Amino acid sequence: MGLDNVAVHWPRTGRFYDPVAPAEFVDFGEIVDLPRISAPTAALAELIAKTGTIRATAYTELVDLLLGLEGVLYATDAAAEDEDPVIDPDGCSWIASGIERFVAAHRATGESVTFESVSTVLRSLLGDGRLAEQQLRWLESRLDALRDERGDPPQWNFTCAELGVLAAFYRRCAERGFAVYADA
Repeated sequence: MGLDNVAVHWPRTGRFYDPVAPAEFVDFGEIVDLPRISAPTAALAELIAKTGTIRATAYTELVDLLLGLEGVLYATDAAAEDEDPVIDPDGCSWIASGIERFVAAHRATGESVTFESVSTVLRSLLGDGRLAEQQLRWLESRLDALRDERGDPPQWNFTCAELGVLAAFYRRCAERGFAVYADA
C-alpha cells in the first residue's frame, strides 16, 4: 500500500472527515497539457485533479529532510495529539512554503532534483544561516541517515515542476481552508 494525503474539509463534522470534491482541484488537470511536462509531473497533477489526493509515499523522505522533521506527510504530530493523522490548513501552508522555497533555490542548480542536488542546495542555504556550523552538522547527520546499509543514497528522481505541483496541492488546501488526512 502506501501513504495517501487526501484533501478533507476542516474541521471535521461528526466522527469522520469529509473528502473535498475533486472539482476543487480540477484546474490541476491543465498541467497535463503543458508542453515538455514530465510524465511523473503530469501523473501527479492528473491524480490531484481527479481525486484531490496525492500518493505521498515517494515524497516523504524529501519533505521530512526539507522541513527538518520526521513523519510530516504522515501527520505524526497530529496523530499523537488528536488521534487523527491530519495536517490542518496552517500545516498545509507551512509544508507548501517549505517546498516552494526549496524549489526556488533549486532552480539555479537545474530542473532535476536528486539526492546530490538536494544536498548541494541545502548546504548552500544552511551555510548562510546564523547557526551555520550547527545546522550543517545536523544536515550531514540527516543525509547520512538516509543512506542505506551500503552507504548508497536514496534514488530520488524528481523535477522542480513536480515538486511545484506538490507544493501547489498543499497551498490550495491552505488557501481554501482544507486539511489533509494522512491515509496509510
